Amino acid sequence: MGKVLAIINQKGGVGKTTTAVNLGFGLKQLGKKVLLIDFDPQGNLTFHLGYKDKPNLTVYELLKTSAKLESVSFEDVVIHVGDNIDLLPADSRLSGADLTLGGVTSREKLLKKAISPVRDNYDAILIDCPPSLGFLAINAMSVADGVIVPIIPESLPLEGVQALEESIEGIQEEINPSLTIDGVIVTKYDQRQNLSKEVIEALQGHFGDKVFNTLIHVNVPLSEAPSFGKDIFSYNPKCRGAEEYLNLSKELLERQVL
Repeated sequence: MGKVLAIINQKGGVGKTTTAVNLGFGLKQLGKKVLLIDFDPQGNLTFHLGYKDKPNLTVYELLKTSAKLESVSFEDVVIHVGDNIDLLPADSRLSGADLTLGGVTSREKLLKKAISPVRDNYDAILIDCPPSLGFLAINAMSVADGVIVPIIPESLPLEGVQALEESIEGIQEEINPSLTIDGVIVTKYDQRQNLSKEVIEALQGHFGDKVFNTLIHVNVPLSEAPSFGKDIFSYNPKCRGAEEYLNLSKELLERQVL
């Protein structure tokens, strides 16, 4: 059965989408079959992969199908991006999910119901979560085996991480007892800044060896790639960002997260 990882942090701008895309394509480089799920109403992951036009069907319609409010199949929605990598797209329609599905029984398990039939088709399923801990994040954590937390070392982030940990504990107690924090990724790292080193030390003190050894440095090509609708390996395979995301993918496998 494919391992489901929710890439989550309630803070925006920490590199969730960049990590989802490039970790997914890094795992593809290592021979894994990957499903990327855009679970953010901003649709940044969908845009990043070059799908700038509004898709006809999205993960929102799959949620409604799970709630028996619509009838579409996984194959109706999934986009085959390339060999061994697929996408469930999203757009602004997903922002209405909380209201539309508010009265549905077991609404926190709608995503789980939607992807359960296809889990065995993939080695890894990565969910790009919105910058909040609301309905969508709860759905993602309800189906996930583990969470990956990207963090930027700009200020001591433990206060925000504590809120995430409390949310995870609530999911463990009420919905998904096997959910774990599988790793913390430091993104947008700048070795010239002393604060960056302090934040890493604080994270290591809090999370121990859950903090990945691979650091994702500030890298211009990583910022440019979405505008061209490409992952970093297609856009600039020799840049530092490509090297680091491939190393991160290898570390994920070495740690047996997948």
